Amino acid sequence: MFLSKIDAKYRKLACVAGLIIIIDQITKAVILSFIPLYRSIAVVPGFFSLTHIQNPGGAFGFMSNQSSSLLNIIFLFVVSLAICLVLYFYINTPKKYNLLATGFALIFGGAIGNMIDRIRFGKVVDFLDFYIGNFHWPAFNVADSAISVGIVIFLFHLLFKKMPE
Repeated sequence: MFLSKIDAKYRKLACVAGLIIIIDQITKAVILSFIPLYRSIAVVPGFFSLTHIQNPGGAFGFMSNQSSSLLNIIFLFVVSLAICLVLYFYINTPKKYNLLATGFALIFGGAIGNMIDRIRFGKVVDFLDFYIGNFHWPAFNVADSAISVGIVIFLFHLLFKKMPE
């Protein structure tokens, strides 16, 4: 019985994170195949476009002006640490906090999805471009979305749920 509980918990991690990784990599492959770099396709004119951008920096282009080889080393190291930390949190999340575990699985899958890009290209492929007029939210991807949703779940849990003692 103990092993079946562990197996179910890890099956959930594999399913949620695996689904994020698969969707993330498929959508990025479609963008790489059909939209030239820096080109846009308006989906909802004046609000949303698919725009092929490759981000050498961190979230929202953080540190994108630094040396690319230095960035790759820094980001691969930091992301590896973050993945280990999220995995540790996932493993130690009590069963009663199912939504929190899902949030950690989303973060884990998103981090792996973006890490794959860093290893393959030295950059992260972004393409979801929301804007109003000339104000653009920084472009992002499915992995970034999963990480963001996972962080919101984690923050919600910290603010509104009693933490285990």
